Amino acid sequence: MPVQPLPLGFVFRSRAKEEKAPADKAAVTDSKQTRDPQAPKGRPTPKRSEAQSQRRSVAHTPTNRKEAAKRQREERRRALERQRQALAGGDERYLPARDKGPVRRFARDWVDSRFNVAEFFLPLAVVILVLSVVRVPAIQSIALLLWLVVIVLIVLDAAFSGFRLKKRLKERFGDENTRGAVAYALMRSLQMRRLRLPKPQVKRGERP
Repeated sequence: MPVQPLPLGFVFRSRAKEEKAPADKAAVTDSKQTRDPQAPKGRPTPKRSEAQSQRRSVAHTPTNRKEAAKRQREERRRALERQRQALAGGDERYLPARDKGPVRRFARDWVDSRFNVAEFFLPLAVVILVLSVVRVPAIQSIALLLWLVVIVLIVLDAAFSGFRLKKRLKERFGDENTRGAVAYALMRSLQMRRLRLPKPQVKRGERP
């Protein structure tokens, strides 16, 4: 039986076109399918505010030790400035740890609302010192007596104030931790009113 010759087009046609055709069809078929919006990234698209925050954090990340040290100094300076403003204005958020809390605030207000003998110690000490350098025995004796009187008054006033404040703290805060509040208030009473930090927030005679 004679063999039929194959057409030349069948022999010499490009195999690359045959391999490319299924791939093209598959690409067209895939493009018609519904795409899951989460599929390409595997996570939700971040909000604009979050993206901006991430970009800022990346942009401000220190790249070496010198920049990191500079950043720490700037943050420390800003923290100290906030603390200074809080001491002047009484903002609880930025006060030092020793001044924070309602217990310490009540102790400050209680001391600031009354007269304390200890707050007049510095002016009295200056007067007594001046009298003690005068070369008159009678005046020097008076200066020594004044020293004794001032010291006794300060001790008695501190004891009385500490007892009253401890009682008020017990009434006001019950079983809450008030440890150190009395000593904190007595140390504050040693300072002149205008020099106290945080600044007084109550007037004299005003009940805290």
